[in-house]
Amino acid sequence: MKKLIVAATLAALFSTGSAFAETKKVGVTPGPHAQIVEKVKEVAAKKGLELDIVEFSDYVVPNQALSDGDIDINSFQHQPYLDNQVKERKLDLVSVAKSVNFPMAGYSKKIKALGELKDGASVAIPNDPSNGARALLLLADQKLITLKDGIGVKASVADIVESPKKLNIVELDAAQLPRSLDDVDLAAITTNYALAAGLNPKTDGIFQESTKAPYVGVIAVRAKDKDAEWVKTFVESYHSPEVTAFIEEKFKGAITPTW
Repeated sequence: MKKLIVAATLAALFSTGSAFAETKKVGVTPGPHAQIVEKVKEVAAKKGLELDIVEFSDYVVPNQALSDGDIDINSFQHQPYLDNQVKERKLDLVSVAKSVNFPMAGYSKKIKALGELKDGASVAIPNDPSNGARALLLLADQKLITLKDGIGVKASVADIVESPKKLNIVELDAAQLPRSLDDVDLAAITTNYALAAGLNPKTDGIFQESTKAPYVGVIAVRAKDKDAEWVKTFVESYHSPEVTAFIEEKFKGAITPTW
């Protein structure tokens, strides 16, 4: 009996500590998502889950790779994007938890508060359908416009039914929006382009998206894995105090936890 106890103890000491049969591959995009999941990896390892981080340079491949089984889970997108990918590409993927929010915010070099915005002011928004709708929902949330009932994430400029200040909506390429601040009164800019231009949504934005907005990030898996124990462990690790503290310290409010 003593020999069995000693053998079991030695096996525990020299084991890898992994509670799961194999390392799970996590798909991310370079930058903040990759940096955050690096921290998640540290926390997950303590829980017996080994992770291998795989970076993708575009937004289309990570979902296809997940569907094909090349990776096991991904963290890089928001729910409307996932929904669109699932519909268009017939992918059997689901979100299992929220991740972080890269809030779109309203920026200006002409005004310091929303109350200073004049009638007929020019407001720049992204010209692509997804981010354009996102900007319109943000403006609607600030009571600057009213959108057609129920239009949600499919909103376009044509769906504006009321604009009390008779705003002039200017649609521009998303990457050009920071430069447009010299010419327009207000611009709705996504965090990735804002950060690249030295703008922080928390400190420089006049207003920003709520963490309850539909564009918060999500963690996605194949539908068949949604209740797997390793998925629960991944989510627990992502939502841990250690990861929360890392995000708050690293990104200074530009990127926020949503849990």
